[in-house]
Parts: sequence; structure tokens; C-alpha cells
Amino acid sequence: MLNLSVLLEDSARRYPDKTAYIFGDATYTFSQINAMANKVANGLKKLGLRRGDKVALSCINQPYFPIIYNGILKAGCSVVPLSVLLKKDEIAYQLSNSDAKAYFCFVGTADLPMLREGHAGFKEAPTCEHLIIITETLTTESPIQGIKTFGTFIQDEAHTFATAQTKPDDTAVIIYTSGTTGRPKGAELSHANLLMNAMSCVSLFKIVHEDVFITVLPMFHIFAMTVKMNAALYMGITNVLIPRFDALTVIRAIHKNKVTVFAGVPTMYWGLLNSKSDDLNIESAMKSLRIGVSGGASLPVQVLYDFEKRFDIPIYEGYGMSEGSPVVTFNHFGRTRKPGSVGTAIWGLEVKIADEKGKQLPAGEKGELLYRGHNVMKGYYKNKEATRDTIKNGWLHSGDIAVMDEDGYFFIVDRTKDLIIRGGFNVYPREVEEVIMQHPDVSMVAVIGIPNAQYGEEIKACVVLKAGATVSEQALIEFTKQLIASYKYPRHIQFMAALPLNASGKILKTALRKSDN
Repeated sequence: MLNLSVLLEDSARRYPDKTAYIFGDATYTFSQINAMANKVANGLKKLGLRRGDKVALSCINQPYFPIIYNGILKAGCSVVPLSVLLKKDEIAYQLSNSDAKAYFCFVGTADLPMLREGHAGFKEAPTCEHLIIITETLTTESPIQGIKTFGTFIQDEAHTFATAQTKPDDTAVIIYTSGTTGRPKGAELSHANLLMNAMSCVSLFKIVHEDVFITVLPMFHIFAMTVKMNAALYMGITNVLIPRFDALTVIRAIHKNKVTVFAGVPTMYWGLLNSKSDDLNIESAMKSLRIGVSGGASLPVQVLYDFEKRFDIPIYEGYGMSEGSPVVTFNHFGRTRKPGSVGTAIWGLEVKIADEKGKQLPAGEKGELLYRGHNVMKGYYKNKEATRDTIKNGWLHSGDIAVMDEDGYFFIVDRTKDLIIRGGFNVYPREVEEVIMQHPDVSMVAVIGIPNAQYGEEIKACVVLKAGATVSEQALIEFTKQLIASYKYPRHIQFMAALPLNASGKILKTALRKSDN
């Protein structure tokens, strides 16, 4: 038997009075977090939820996220993390597709957009029976009549709970991940997947109980969920939570709390590197850090060099994906670190570069990166076809083109898919294209990723307008912005007379990318 919530429970037993989370001026001990998670589990049981049921959670980085996350696991249910940036239709789809029976939705205060989007998305997901609104305080006053607040939900529940005895291969989390066609797919990650990956991170980063984490990456994203939340719970580490990245806010929090480990996507390192302040010695404020961990997208080598030169803090880069729980490779401590490389396979995994038939290629040859081991997802929820296309003979086909050098280090060089990675968030073009096509003036559109110094890639839409249409670039951007999450809408629009096509009529996105260079 294995339940991932043992990470919290064990630390609550060993370090009951140690600070688990710092959020603003407030602190929360491991025993307090565990007791509130028990109240959540009791509340879910009272609603009639049973082992194996799905419960969705969208919440900013604050202690309510790990509390509810672990409460769902304790009840034997599966967590379905949703981005707080999603719009109504996206929320409704993921609630319905995951078969979520309950939805914890952070709204902050009543005037925040998430209240409108979350409530509207819930109403369009008829199989989701319960909506619980997470407010900034444990208030029992709901901004929507008839809808419970989190404060009401846990108010009368007991502080103790007999954790469900789930199996290692039971689904702990269904996390939605981008693809190249259709809508996002729900990657099913087991208790064992996530536990092994969290334990691997502890070994990879040489984490000790005295370390202090800072979590700026959103915990609804698999990177932060495993690398920052679960790994910290496993080792009983204090974790400073920051809801939104702002370079100076992060630097001040690092200085104030003597943070030792930072993990982020390349755009965050870019922001820290370019930070300036009139009242703070930034280099001195960062002195407590002993390591930076980078993932989510390729870190420009020049940014790595410049960051290390300014702050004298080594950055270790790795590679992962939601389907891999997420860490697959890493530049290990104690071994040669190769800037530009994503390192070597983590413990317990096999990684290879293969041709179209899955045959392993020798060092120096480009091919698709494949891996197998304890981190590989169970499959895509209710999508056997996509699962068969992705996992073949136990090997997960990443869709990423890479090369391995003579020392066994991997370098990501391209993607077989059209996937765009903007600031560490995955965006797939077809979803954006479908939204843009809803505009009455648009005849055809192709969405591509273009290089961007800050975000790695930016989203560009190449648009063919209908005859006589006069919509402006900004108007089309604003139209799209209202319908999809903020990291997905295009920042660049190029109007074209026609899109380049091949003989079969397929849009040649490679030609569009070349024309942009």
C-alpha cells in the first residue's frame, strides 16, 4: 500500500512544530498543514466521495494548495490540478473530461475574474457536483449564494483522519498536458510515479533538512508540484510561497528567509539576471542561495553564464515533461556539468535516442528522445489511442529531438511536434487557431512559435482575412485574449494574402518559421 500524502504525514510526525510554509507574514507548521488536510479529507468523505473519485483544484501558490492537495489524496481520491489562468470553456472541458466530482476553486476576492470563469466553467460541467470557493481567508461568507467557501467546508470537520490505503499504481494526479492536435490530454500519474520522482529530486539536488525552498513556479504545474512541493514535504523543509513572479519580490524573500534552493524556468533566471534596485544590494541579497535548478524549457547558455558571473550561483539544468512526473534527465551534482545539456538519466531510468522505428541511435546522431522507468505515466485518461501512440513497448516517446554525446549527456535540439513552450508553459497551436477562427473576419490562421529573449518562444498568428475585412492586429489580439488563458494568446499577428501549402494542402509551418527569421 502507498499513499503520496505520507510525505506530509511523516514530516508532521517527525517535525510537528517546524515551519512548513511561509506565506507573506504568516507561517504554518507541518502539524497544522496535516491537521487541515485531514479536515479536507473528512469533508470529502461527508460529500460521499470515495476512493478513485476525481477532485479538481485550482489555486495560487499559498498553503491552501498543499492542504487541499493532500486532503484529496488522504481521502483516496485523485487530484486534478487546473491552472488558475484557464477560462470558462477550458475549465469546463477539464472538469468534464476528468470526471471530477468536486472542484476547489481559488477566487481570492469576489471581484476577481477567476470567480466568474471558475463558476461559469463549473456550471457547464454537469458531472461535477460540488464547487468549493477558496478565498484569501477562512471566511464562511460566500460571494455566490448557495456555494460553499473553503472555510465553511472544513469548519466542523475533525483534525484526524484514517488515510485511505491506496496502491502504488493507483492514480494520484491527472494533470492536463499540451499536445499537437485536439484538446489537452490528462496524464495519469500514480502515487509511485510521484513519490519516486520526489525522492530522486532530493538526491539530485543534495537536499538536506536544513535547506529552505522558495516556490514561485505555480504548484498546479508538475515542475513545482514534484520538485518544490513534494520534495520539500519529503524532507521536512521550510517552503516560502510566492503567488506570482516578480524579480525584486523574489530576491527580497530569498534574502529575508535565507533561501538556499531556487527552481525556475529560464524566463525567471532572465528576470533575476536583469533585476535592478536603488535600495537593495541584489548580489548580497542572493548570497544564501547554493543552487539554481532550471527546467520547463531550454535555458540559453548565455543567460546561464551571465547569471553565474553576476551571482556566483551554479545553475543545474534538467529535462522533464508531465508524462514523466516530470524529471527525466539532470546535470547531476558531483559529475561534470555541461552548459547547454540537460544532463544524464536520473536513477532508475533508461533514456535513449531512437529513429522512427524505435531503434537506438549512436552518440552524435539526432533522433527522438525515448525513456522508460518508474516515472512513466500510466497513460492518458480515457484516451487509449493517444496512450498507444506515446508509450510503445514500455518506452515513452517524448516527441523531442535530441542528441547524446560520447559521455551520455543529452542535448535537446528540436521538437517533432509544433508545441510552443512560452516561459515554461506548453501551448499547442491548434487550440489557439480554433479560437482565432471564431472571429468573423478571419478566413484562415496558422500559429507558430518564434524566438523570444525573455520567454524562450513567443506566440505568433499568421492570419488570412476574409475579403473586405478590416480587423486590426490589436483588436484580434484582444478578441483572443478574452477566450483563452493569458499565456496562450498571440502577441504577434501577421496578416497574409495566403498561407504556404504543400501539395496535399497542408500548411507549411516550417516555411512560416523560416520567413520570420
